[in-house]
Amino acid sequence: MENHQTQKRIAVGAVVLLAGLALLLSNLGFLDFEIRRYILRWQMILIVIGLIFVFSNEKRGTGIILLMIGIAFYIRDLFDLSFSFWQVFLPSMLILAGILILFKHKIGCTDYQKKSLSDDDIIDEVNVFGGGDRTIVSQNFTGGKILAIFGGSNFNMSRAKLAPGENIIDVMAVFGGMKLIVPEDWKIKINVISIFGGFSDKHTHIKNSEVPAENVLIIKGFVMFGGGEIKSY
Repeated sequence: MENHQTQKRIAVGAVVLLAGLALLLSNLGFLDFEIRRYILRWQMILIVIGLIFVFSNEKRGTGIILLMIGIAFYIRDLFDLSFSFWQVFLPSMLILAGILILFKHKIGCTDYQKKSLSDDDIIDEVNVFGGGDRTIVSQNFTGGKILAIFGGSNFNMSRAKLAPGENIIDVMAVFGGMKLIVPEDWKIKINVISIFGGFSDKHTHIKNSEVPAENVLIIKGFVMFGGGEIKSY
């Protein structure tokens, strides 16, 4: 945590320092008109703030939105184009979602892919304009992937048990969602980028001495105009 905060301060400090230097050089006449034309624009404020949010690993959804807005209006004014914000925002979000869907799961290799597991030990679900209910009873559940586009699913894992260590479910929801029902003694961590959506943990967490503290279910991924929730009964 301390290392993360240090990296965040360094990133913010570097951006502020560079902005100050650019403004100082401009005021002293060291930057010619063409350089000022490209750098000293109001859109750069949105772009810089967006980059800070994205690289500091906090409010990434807000950072992506600010980046999209800043870049869109920067290009519009730079090339004297004529379009409104909404003409480019939604298509850009869909393009971003498409890129993530195509390439996200091809980058890297998660732990559950390296193990020899039964079909019930992982989730590998794709729902497009549809959905359904699934019951997971694995006694060695390790995570998986869930993709929901204009659809969604319910996963009942109330009788399942986590595998030792960190177990990751990689989620992607675009105009869709999902609900996970988990035991009350499961430890949950959520690290999801949300744009006009969200992922909430509503399960009642009860500590159980029989469940090792290091066993945890991590929900990570990206949701846009959708989301999900975790509950327990």
